[in-house]
Amino acid sequence: MSATFTIAKREFRSYFDSPLAYVVICLGLVLLGFAFFYLDGGFWQAGRASMQQMFRQAPRGLSFLIVPVVTMRLLAEEKRSGTLEMLITLPVRDHEVVLGKFLGAWGLVLVLIVSTLLYPLLMFRFPWHLGALDTGPIVTGYVGMVLYSAAAVSIGMLISALTESQVIAFFITFVILFALHFLDLGVQSLNVVWLRDVIAFVSFDTRLEPFVRGLVSTRDLIFFLSITCACLAGAFWALERRKWA
Repeated sequence: MSATFTIAKREFRSYFDSPLAYVVICLGLVLLGFAFFYLDGGFWQAGRASMQQMFRQAPRGLSFLIVPVVTMRLLAEEKRSGTLEMLITLPVRDHEVVLGKFLGAWGLVLVLIVSTLLYPLLMFRFPWHLGALDTGPIVTGYVGMVLYSAAAVSIGMLISALTESQVIAFFITFVILFALHFLDLGVQSLNVVWLRDVIAFVSFDTRLEPFVRGLVSTRDLIFFLSITCACLAGAFWALERRKWA
């Protein structure tokens, strides 16, 4: 596992060696602040001290901008520049490359998620003291975002492993994550019950809602972990396939 953590550390550090990490974190916090305070009425129209709006909007912001930007270069850029062949000829296994790059990208997303703790701390602890806040939904909300972020990053990594173009990787990741959030809205009016059930089963918004309300569902936990493992296995298979091409 030492090789995995070495690759993860290198990948994570590379984000902060360029402006990418700083732009991603600052832009993410600004957009989340706008969504939290103003979108759909926002916090000021809720009439109670609740962070539910943040936990509903933050995963969407991660899906539509942060995760596609962070993951588009993971393997696509390595393949385009030819450094992937050099990397896999080193004394490291393919699964160590996949896990290392995944952990590096996920680490950056987790830094952004942890930075959102500024909102509840500043608003309800110091300096504003806007009211008493139920910490239960806060904890479960962050548990849901951590699980969701792992699944989203793994999807982006799988797409990056299947193409050599960062632009294509960004676009396909964006489309898939967008569909996983909003596809259920387009079928609510349909009379096909089984189709609505299938869409609700794979919908990220539906899976995240229990965490937002303060519940930790084993089914939702397994759902996100299954997506993560399946996509990482797919990325590993895509990397292995290049040896036989």
